[in-house]
Amino acid sequence: MAIIKLNQKLNRVEVKDFEINNSIVFNYFDKLSMDEREDKLIRALYIGVLALMEDRISAFLSKTSNELGTELESLKMIFDMKKELFYKTTIKGSLAEDDIAEYLNNYFKEKKIKDVAQLTGNETGNLARNKTGDIICRLNGDSELRITIECKFDKSIRLGEIEKKDIFTRKTDTAWSQLIESDANRRSKVSIIVFDISLVDNSILKVFENVGYIHSIGFIAIIDSQRGDYSNLAIAYMLARDIAINAKNIELDKNLLSMIVNRIIKDINEITNIKRLVEGNIENNKTILKQLEKSILLMNFNQEYLTKFLNDGILDKKDLLDFYMGEDVKDKYKLIEKEINEL
Repeated sequence: MAIIKLNQKLNRVEVKDFEINNSIVFNYFDKLSMDEREDKLIRALYIGVLALMEDRISAFLSKTSNELGTELESLKMIFDMKKELFYKTTIKGSLAEDDIAEYLNNYFKEKKIKDVAQLTGNETGNLARNKTGDIICRLNGDSELRITIECKFDKSIRLGEIEKKDIFTRKTDTAWSQLIESDANRRSKVSIIVFDISLVDNSILKVFENVGYIHSIGFIAIIDSQRGDYSNLAIAYMLARDIAINAKNIELDKNLLSMIVNRIIKDINEITNIKRLVEGNIENNKTILKQLEKSILLMNFNQEYLTKFLNDGILDKKDLLDFYMGEDVKDKYKLIEKEINEL
């Protein structure tokens, strides 16, 4: 006779003369008071049903039920359920940072490297009120020789190439901005941004499937935390470590020069678009005027940094961050835009 009966009228599950011989279940309920046991049993049943509704956990249990002992099966189920909950909670970012720091420190011990990975937590860095840069890795115990790691388990973060960046739109974090900002904020030699394969934007995956390097900016590493696969982070870290230890200051960095020139080319294209607007429709004068003022501001802004770069032969991390974000030119444009709108 079946011990489970479904009462269709009352939409209720009825269990008769039920008992279970399981040491884990017994030990759990043995520690509870009599008043708690009934409520905990109902909650356990509810949580278990939710878990079984998840395809991956359900498939796993049905596959391993005849192969694993009770205790190992229970441990595996708890592990998988934690993974499921991890990707459904808002605290996944901080949990990821803990896991990555722990992985790196274990990796350093295994490879007999005298590096140390430390979480920055809520500690601000070199920039005012800025906490960018989740993990600082000190190389060979040298407090000044650092690699910064930013963990971004966030699908909204795009690649953000400087050639495609529009300074006048609302500020949003990108892989580029976070790498530059991490270096500037934590005064590191090289920075790495880490994404999870299940929580990364397609604009990044199209360019970097595993490990990527953006010249003069930093590294991108795609990990798979569900499978415990951090190998791409290890690859990115060792490459970044070689650069940090062996890099020397040079008078002229062609990659930085190329980045500035590409920005200038982008602005020249903006001016060409303005010419088309003038030829096409005289009623767009205000729009045209705004575009002209934008381009003039940008040309002056870019020329200022190009002149500084050619004179000094180098842009430090703070200069590079200011150039990428363009906050100064944005503030100047707001005043001009207001005047145009009042015409």
